[in-house]
Amino acid sequence: LLLVLVYEVHVYTGAELGAETDSNVYINLIGTRGDAGKRKLHRSKNNNVKFQRGQMDIFCIKAVSLGDLERVLISHDGTGPGNGWFLDKIVIKHKEGEEAQEVVFPCNRWLDECQDDGKTERELTANGKYFLKEKLWYTQRWRVQVKTDGDSPEPLECKRTLVIYGSKGKSDELLLSPQTPGYVCFLPRATDEFIVETGDLGEVYKIRVSCDDVPGFEDWHLKSFHLEELYTKQELNFDCSCWLTLNREDKELVKEFPAVTEDQKTLPVYKYVVSVHTGDRWGAETFANVYITLYGKRGDTGMRKLHTSLTKGRKFQRNKVDSFLVEAVSLSHLQKVVIGHDGEGYGAGMYLKMVTVKESQDSDKEWVFPLWNWLDTHLGLCETVCEIVTVGKRLTLSPKLPEINMKSSGLWIMDITGSDLSNEDPIHLSFIFYGNLSCKKLPLQVTGKAMQIKDELADVGSIYKVQVTGPHSELKQPWHLDLLHMKHTGTKEEMHLAFDCWFNPKEDKCVELPALYADQEPLPVVEYAIHLHTGDLKKADATGEAYLCIQGEKSYSGKRWLNSKKSLITLARGQVDIFKIKSVYLGKLNQVLVGFKSLKKDEWFLEKIVIKEDFYPFASHVFVHNDWINKRSKKDFVEVAIPLKETSVTSLPVKNFDVKSRGRWQTWVHCTQVPEDVPDIQVVAFGRKGKSPAQKVQNLSDNPFLLNVGDIGEITKLSFMLSGPSLRRGIKLHKLQLKDLDTKQELGFHTEAPCLFGEDGSETVTELAAVGPDKPPLREVLYSISVHTGTLPASETDAKVFITVFGEQGDSCKRRLRHANFERGQVSISEMRAVDLGHLSKVLVEHHNVGYGAGWYLDQIVIHESGKTDDQYIFLCQQWLDSGVGDAQMKRTLK
Repeated sequence: LLLVLVYEVHVYTGAELGAETDSNVYINLIGTRGDAGKRKLHRSKNNNVKFQRGQMDIFCIKAVSLGDLERVLISHDGTGPGNGWFLDKIVIKHKEGEEAQEVVFPCNRWLDECQDDGKTERELTANGKYFLKEKLWYTQRWRVQVKTDGDSPEPLECKRTLVIYGSKGKSDELLLSPQTPGYVCFLPRATDEFIVETGDLGEVYKIRVSCDDVPGFEDWHLKSFHLEELYTKQELNFDCSCWLTLNREDKELVKEFPAVTEDQKTLPVYKYVVSVHTGDRWGAETFANVYITLYGKRGDTGMRKLHTSLTKGRKFQRNKVDSFLVEAVSLSHLQKVVIGHDGEGYGAGMYLKMVTVKESQDSDKEWVFPLWNWLDTHLGLCETVCEIVTVGKRLTLSPKLPEINMKSSGLWIMDITGSDLSNEDPIHLSFIFYGNLSCKKLPLQVTGKAMQIKDELADVGSIYKVQVTGPHSELKQPWHLDLLHMKHTGTKEEMHLAFDCWFNPKEDKCVELPALYADQEPLPVVEYAIHLHTGDLKKADATGEAYLCIQGEKSYSGKRWLNSKKSLITLARGQVDIFKIKSVYLGKLNQVLVGFKSLKKDEWFLEKIVIKEDFYPFASHVFVHNDWINKRSKKDFVEVAIPLKETSVTSLPVKNFDVKSRGRWQTWVHCTQVPEDVPDIQVVAFGRKGKSPAQKVQNLSDNPFLLNVGDIGEITKLSFMLSGPSLRRGIKLHKLQLKDLDTKQELGFHTEAPCLFGEDGSETVTELAAVGPDKPPLREVLYSISVHTGTLPASETDAKVFITVFGEQGDSCKRRLRHANFERGQVSISEMRAVDLGHLSKVLVEHHNVGYGAGWYLDQIVIHESGKTDDQYIFLCQQWLDSGVGDAQMKRTLK
């Protein structure tokens, strides 16, 4: 006999504009034992008006047990525009016997004749089910009252959300939208009421309120929040009295407020200083919006947009550190950050070195989150969002050493904290300190939650990493290592290393972290994949114990066991065995030590070892041995050192484009010091396969315009040309950015002098070289041009003379030769700044003076790079440029 069950169906309408519907909605639940049939969703148990934007509605469906739910068919009968519906997801909860289940069916699509694929019925599949313990049905319902202050402006359509945090978890983003359609919330002096539902949150300790950054939204003066849990009657008051705005000093659209209760200490609110360290690589900068979420032992900050940098200048530029204030209720110990950006396409990303976070601007310590990788859709991680776990905390400033005794004597005091031990037996770990002079191993007997070691670590030198290993024999019980806090009594150096890892009885654990100093960038921790190739020879395989040690220019990995405790490893003939170890970055690898011992006196033929590093740019190192190990050895372990044979960058860093470029680039040019009558400026793009026609620069005010360059191959430079008279002063260039409309590729441009047409505005052409991620631009060259006028009578001219120089990498565009008098028998020298043209091939020389005596007899032109006279290009002419002499030509191409 099958039971009749109650299925509680939670329907989440999306928060998109126009997501709501007043059509009839139908559902069919399908499980392993059959389906419930098509049912109309009649009355919402928690809302008067169902299927409103951003709302969750609950419906109950009674049906004979369907077994495990697998699919849901959802549809509506709305036809015509405006009757569509955006469904976020459906969550179904039910209880069978002792077991409670919650199954999620994501949708995140329109059911609309006029949007998406035009379908009004969708089949959704289960995204995993959760077996919940007995207390599944305990949900909390809250009455939320929001007061808006009297001087708040009239509200605009803008998504406002609330998140509630408690000791057992946090709520979803709860949309504060009116129960009745057309009703306006958040008017000045109004109190608005909402009913929201959450899971069991436990003791509430904070709330977060946020507004969407929509165009036209001015500000909201929030007075207070009042929360009442309808079942337990628990009440919470939050006196907010703050502006959510981008127009005032604070510039915050997100605010957090701690709960104030009699029996709990109110948590402090911190203005965390979040510093984003952009790396020193070509194309490291980004123009994208960057977002971050901080996570601590006590909750998270939610996703925050990094608006206003405390550092002057454009944000997220190469080799720059930008700091931002993120206001949040104290998170306790920080554990990780999630950072990302909205830049789509190759080159739109950034090279992120690390993120550092301190609790306030006066704080003397900061948490460190190293990445050393690209956040780019086509490069490095090939992701635009990543999670970075902290390696610990460091001082923000180096301690001042007493002048007299620079090698200050003293002790390192090391406090180690971890989990409790379940029984009396202590466990034994080793802490190994690596310095620039040597390394030292200190044994630690773990007896409980906190221990201390004191040591001078005298001969180690400056510590650069700390390694923790268990014994190569079984641990009696698991133990979690939290933190190693080191402080030197003499130099006052101090660091906290957040190991945060378990040592388990069966596994051989070896973890390491870089030392953290105020004035040094921490080395990243890198995963090395070790491929052992056993030779394909008779009796090449062996069974025994093995270890290896990798040596690099920066450091070495220490001895790492390949066989786990109390077990042997079998290396089979012709087989490749892969092992992974994590180590603080070793730099360029130079040799590997391999240790091997066989109980049966086996011999092992090791062909080679290939080590691949999981770290941009993903190098692969080959160590060739091609010999036996343990051939008639009496010793315990035989150790061989294998030098590096070759290194290669394994993968091309760039993922292929899915679409072909049609040469249409969206272009942004942002300038200041622009003259009132904006001059007519043309732009030409040069590529590996040719150049584009000249096009007008539509504006200099950072508004995008379209540049059609055609099929010119990879763009190498842009040339800006002034059509009218020269300017009185240069135009300051702050930003030049191109984005391919098809491939989404983005290009930046490098400039030594940030002025178009020179500081004084006297030039008519400015060239800028294109920069891609890790692709250096073509260099800028100053060319010296010597013009030799002939010695024939009347050879001289006072005409304006123009020259275009051609090379293997494009041409210089037409330039006027300034500061030059073309007198008979004289050499006049001009200079021309251009992006490197490569090997020069020809010049085009011309003047425009018509009439008697305006002609000119040109002997030759000599061009060389300024400061380099050995490499000269000589272009002979020995002809008149005269409308009245010979062939009457006034322009000539010289090869």
